[in-house]
Amino acid sequence: MNTLRTAVLLAAMTALFMGVGYLIGGSGGMVIALLIAAGTNLFSYWNADKMVLSMNRAVEVDEKNAPEYYAIVQALAKQAGLPMPRTYLIDNPQPNAFATGRNPENAAVAASTGLLERLSHEEVAAVMAHELAHVQHRDTLTMTIVATLAGAISMLGNFAFFLGGSRDNNNPFGFVGVLVAMIVAPFAAMIVQMAVSRTREYEADRRGAEICGNPLWLASALGKIARGAERIPNEDAERNPAMAHLFIINPLHGERMDNLFSTHPSTENRIAALQEMARAMGGASPAARREAAAPTAANEAPAGPWGKPADPAAEVEPPPPKPNPWGRNPTGPRNAGRKGPWS
Repeated sequence: MNTLRTAVLLAAMTALFMGVGYLIGGSGGMVIALLIAAGTNLFSYWNADKMVLSMNRAVEVDEKNAPEYYAIVQALAKQAGLPMPRTYLIDNPQPNAFATGRNPENAAVAASTGLLERLSHEEVAAVMAHELAHVQHRDTLTMTIVATLAGAISMLGNFAFFLGGSRDNNNPFGFVGVLVAMIVAPFAAMIVQMAVSRTREYEADRRGAEICGNPLWLASALGKIARGAERIPNEDAERNPAMAHLFIINPLHGERMDNLFSTHPSTENRIAALQEMARAMGGASPAARREAAAPTAANEAPAGPWGKPADPAAEVEPPPPKPNPWGRNPTGPRNAGRKGPWS
């Protein structure tokens, strides 16, 4: 099903690409656009993940320079039955994360320093579990190729003013065709938002909660990330808005509506779905679970999948988040004489 969905999406994006080319240069422009689209599809399949990581200036890390973060991803990948993905950090104060790659064997996950600085250990684990769910569902191939194609369509539209509308080309619509192409291009990001079904986010939330062991960790994380994204700009994402749908929360300002043109469902709806999932997993009432958990100190801070198995039924309301285990250095303790990836 995912393969068919990817093929249909690529066909639709290629048709859009050809349509813009036809409006700019007639049949000749359409042929050129088809060749460009075919090359872009092929290039995107093999290199879109590298482009997305490069645009966000992500730095690959390992157990030496980011031990806690790397260990979380490693344990969660094992829990999900996935190969260990390449792990990246983005030097950006906005809390956010995304996954990319054409398949689970060639996947990468990335988190911002803002995410590691502002979220608790459990919340970071829940976010990375969500991203691994995208990898497991093979959403990352579709999302990265769509981001690349949308950027190419926007670029083609920007050339419309310079290449179209003259009497020397085969454009059958003249300047009207150029205007249409110029109007279509700015809406390329919206087309991406419609094409990439937002149900994927709900599915990734659900599977991510199963992987990390507690839906409420992810619910708490989504709330913090959404508030952080509203206050803290992400300049790299603003320059490349077609990448917005890759992130767990839309990194662009002013994108809150849960409508046809939104890249993500509303955060409130996602949190409500996770809370309902927690209630379904818990069975007993919240008061009964709190009373049952109160006598033992061990229940005050349930461990995640990297320690003892978590019991999602133990509580519906999350305990107070533990202090940030990384302090001021989100990549973890440095080895003596060794600098972090952006020091």
